[in-house]
Amino acid sequence: MSSVRATQPPEPQKPWTPPPGATELILARHGASADAIEGEPFEMLEGRGNPPLSPLGERQAELLAGRLASARFSRLYVTPLVRTQQTAAPLARATGLEPVVVADLVEVSLGQWSDGEYRLRVARGDPTVGRVHRQERWDLIPGAEAKEVFTERIHRGMRAVALQTGPDRAAVCVVHGGVIAEVLHQLLGCMPFAFVHVENASITRVVRLADGRWRVRCFNDTAHLAALSR
Repeated sequence: MSSVRATQPPEPQKPWTPPPGATELILARHGASADAIEGEPFEMLEGRGNPPLSPLGERQAELLAGRLASARFSRLYVTPLVRTQQTAAPLARATGLEPVVVADLVEVSLGQWSDGEYRLRVARGDPTVGRVHRQERWDLIPGAEAKEVFTERIHRGMRAVALQTGPDRAAVCVVHGGVIAEVLHQLLGCMPFAFVHVENASITRVVRLADGRWRVRCFNDTAHLAALSR
């Protein structure tokens, strides 16, 4: 007597979805800001350079809004600096959400180099810039924010926006490259500058689980910016 083995239909691979009680934070870096020009320092806000978006940055902001406008999220966060607020503006118009300013997620202070001097020194190959990247700490720059202060501030800010957003919800946070790098450093336990090269208007997704643990979904997604290279 022959036996016939019952076969089960194949199980298709399903897209990942946040588990119950999780909160997803979509971290978008601001668009490109105005160029640093020798002898024309940026305006300052609370000890940080506060340049507006460049025309390229404005276009990047529109493309970012086009990418995220249909995503399911209930809150929109920005920092005190104008480049994040200008980047978020097209998305705010498309969704009707009012951006909420989160001071703790503002960019690391570069002290005496905050007014555009950092970019100029990078272009000149300043040896201190090399030491900053080799030792992976911004506070080698004169007057820059202490590493421990920056670390604690970003930890506090991320926890706050996750709790404010709430479980089973998502939020978009338009922040800064140094902030995104620090978030991933903290969540992954990697070297501090492992993710420091964050593209303007890119998307990084992180998830806070119901038990307080974090997961990283993606980093530096720029698919929506492809039109700029055509």
